[in-house]
Amino acid sequence: MRVDVWGVRGSIPAPGPTTNRYGGNTPCVSVIDTKGHLCVIDMGTGIVPLGTALLQKSLPVRDDFGAGKGNATVLLSHGHWDHIQGFPFFAPVFIPGTKLSIFGNARTADRVEALLEGQMNPQFSPIYTLKNLGATIRFEGVREHQCFRVSDLEVSSMELPHGETSVLSFQIKEQGKTLIYASDAGYSASGAPDDVVEFYRDADVLIHDSTYTPEEQELRRNRGLSSYLDAAAVAARAGVGKLVLFHYDQDHSDDIVDENVRLCGQELERLGAGRTEVVGAFEGMQIDI
Repeated sequence: MRVDVWGVRGSIPAPGPTTNRYGGNTPCVSVIDTKGHLCVIDMGTGIVPLGTALLQKSLPVRDDFGAGKGNATVLLSHGHWDHIQGFPFFAPVFIPGTKLSIFGNARTADRVEALLEGQMNPQFSPIYTLKNLGATIRFEGVREHQCFRVSDLEVSSMELPHGETSVLSFQIKEQGKTLIYASDAGYSASGAPDDVVEFYRDADVLIHDSTYTPEEQELRRNRGLSSYLDAAAVAARAGVGKLVLFHYDQDHSDDIVDENVRLCGQELERLGAGRTEVVGAFEGMQIDI
């Protein structure tokens, strides 16, 4: 499978000269399976350049999105604004014939639809309603431990703590390879529960929340987000091949992210997980698994 990163920031977009190298868009990652089917994880502002790339035919997907023949799946970890705010600006949704299947962190399809309909309210958007979009959209609620297929991808879900609420982590498998997406994870001070570690076990790639430095996290633990030390600890326990730090604090410059990646590598070495490679996610990153 091919993985592309389109947005890496948490909370709000952070464009500017100090964030150019890693990028300032909010979370969006795409996965393309061996059949060319497109699966999108989260719909932060990073989904906007993804839409442009689809219309420009610069991605190896099987469908022609510009001609109204696009067919994609969306996995939505949760409904916080930074994970949905790009959706009304995703160009393919305005093209009649486009088909989207959106699997969201909710008990029912109606609740997933209501979540996205809420930000289309005329007080927030000139589009007024999802019904004014050209695309045909199917909604599905996803619960913890649910397993389903997306083209050639095998998808499983795991609930993670996120402050007073929860998010879904996604395990995606194809041809014996495993990708884990774990944004907005906020474990307790004792670390990730054993069942979460097993969910990540031996993953080829773990995309993991790394919002805070350890010092920042001590002041903001109730917000339910991870530091790079949390990411290193769970990656070491699970024996993952590559740890990709993700969901950076909006106030962290590229230089701060560089330092966090360096210190995360040191922590992996200290934990005896030197075989685990650590990198910082950046917009335009491509990973072939």
